[in-house]
Amino acid sequence: MPNTQIQIFDTTLRDGEQVPGCTLNTKEKIEIARELERLGVDVMEVGFPISSPGDFESVSRISKIIKNATVCALTRAVPNDIEVAADAIKSAKRPRIHTGIGTSDSHVFNKLRTTREKVIERGVAAVKLAKKYVEDVEFYAEDAGRTDNEYLAMVIEAVIKAGATVVNIPDTTGYCLPSEYGEKIKYLQENVKGIHNTTISTHCHNDLGLATANSIMGVRNGARQIECTINGIGERAGNASLEEVVMIMRKHNDLNFDTGINTKYLSEISAIVSAKMNMPVQANKAIVGSNAFAHSSGIHQDGVIKSRDTYEIIDPEEVGALDSSIVLTARSGRAALNYRAKKLGFEFCKDELERHYQAFLNLADQKKIIQDQDLIKLFSVAATG
Repeated sequence: MPNTQIQIFDTTLRDGEQVPGCTLNTKEKIEIARELERLGVDVMEVGFPISSPGDFESVSRISKIIKNATVCALTRAVPNDIEVAADAIKSAKRPRIHTGIGTSDSHVFNKLRTTREKVIERGVAAVKLAKKYVEDVEFYAEDAGRTDNEYLAMVIEAVIKAGATVVNIPDTTGYCLPSEYGEKIKYLQENVKGIHNTTISTHCHNDLGLATANSIMGVRNGARQIECTINGIGERAGNASLEEVVMIMRKHNDLNFDTGINTKYLSEISAIVSAKMNMPVQANKAIVGSNAFAHSSGIHQDGVIKSRDTYEIIDPEEVGALDSSIVLTARSGRAALNYRAKKLGFEFCKDELERHYQAFLNLADQKKIIQDQDLIKLFSVAATG
């Protein structure tokens, strides 16, 4: 039986671009949009057209270029937002309007200063208006993570009845525990009339480091779309990381989920987004960090040299990364030194290796990392000595 396909909704160009200092111009957005299409995302949210003339232009131009993915524009539950978004994506082959409103008590009573009933009315009106322009309408219940499940179910049922094709259940503040978020999706599955005719979407933030875990729990409980970004870039602590959710589903066959993502492009697009947005990727970042396939511990190096999967559950080639890296430090063992020596064209007997290893340790205590040129010099000095 084939795996259930999970739709990947990338919001790098909308939520990711909201990070201070990460603003992109239209040309840069188009370049990244093309890379996202090559990567194989199902939906790309490319902007918030009402926010500025520049954003409107970017959404409009991307809509004319992208052919294989759905192009989505964000709005509030405000008529003018929706009308402007509809104009921006009118040339898209697969257009989607993403509209919504806050549903938690904090949003309803403190931010919107309205009533729960009025929020439902506004949400329904927004979906109905968007439906006049496009068939594919996604509704987001902002701060759904902190919204009472019974009230959230009422909101979702009302917007589905109004014509929503996708319902987004955001953990806007990254508050939920995975079990809580999974139960929320399950509750909606079991208590909302008509929900099985729509797609449930996750949109999880990483304020407590749980965005990826919550996204996976969401699909395990019935969600069929994950909203995420390249490198996990996004507001505050970021969004669910595209490369993480994709590779979790790829590696865990028991989940019976997969995506249409061409994972061999993950490292490349990670680097492109990092450079364009001036957001360095932390070295220990899962999947795409510079140390993701690097080994410096002697025990780990020995295991990887003998069999890569001893310490690596992902083949670097799967994600377009360079080969596993054996980093020589004072923690490295004889096996790693011998491995690197052979790569450089040196062959040693056991006694020679031991002699070189002691010299290597003395040098490694002085330097943090031993480079190839250091080894060549070390081996050459020992040979002439």
